[in-house]
Amino acid sequence: MGNVNAKDPVPDGKTEYYTTKQQPVNEKGFVGYKTEWVEWQKEVPYETPKKP
Repeated sequence: MGNVNAKDPVPDGKTEYYTTKQQPVNEKGFVGYKTEWVEWQKEVPYETPKKP
């Protein structure tokens, strides 16, 4: 698979519902990922119904 360096950053993972981004390495050497969710439902403000 070619020359791959384990310390190279991973590209962002994008799907229809979320995006993952690689976080920096912590003191123990663990690399985490941050998930950003995409809002796919719209929230409509509540309106009181008309009185008869």
